Amino acid sequence: MKFYPRRRRSAPAIIIISLIDVLIVLVIFLLTATTFKNQPSVKLTLPETGDTPKQGASDEKPPIIVTVAVGEPHYFIGNRPVTSDKLQTELKLAASADPETRLIIRADGGAEWRLVVKVMELAKLAPITHVKAFTKGAAAAGQR
Repeated sequence: MKFYPRRRRSAPAIIIISLIDVLIVLVIFLLTATTFKNQPSVKLTLPETGDTPKQGASDEKPPIIVTVAVGEPHYFIGNRPVTSDKLQTELKLAASADPETRLIIRADGGAEWRLVVKVMELAKLAPITHVKAFTKGAAAAGQR
């Protein structure tokens, strides 16, 4: 006996637009959450030397890294381009805040020597006494 007429059930409706919205949000989240490779903003060819600089202790304050490039702008603090006047004021501020401030000069092999000497003079005027230069070690030079 059939008391109820048998109806055909329709397929459940899947709202595809909401699904697309959720997928787009996931893609945007993954793109912003991934870490990107840190590319240097200035390409340098470091001069070669026999010894390489040693890594400092982890509890020390990180040094100020001044990059001397071949083309304009010649000076960079970190990745920020600066003029020689701005470089002088920033070095003086850093030296007044911490007398043990360390300075590392990272100069391109083709950079003019007068630009490197200018950074050393500005460090002396600041006064910053711990000045080092990045070079390419002999082992790293052979691996190129």
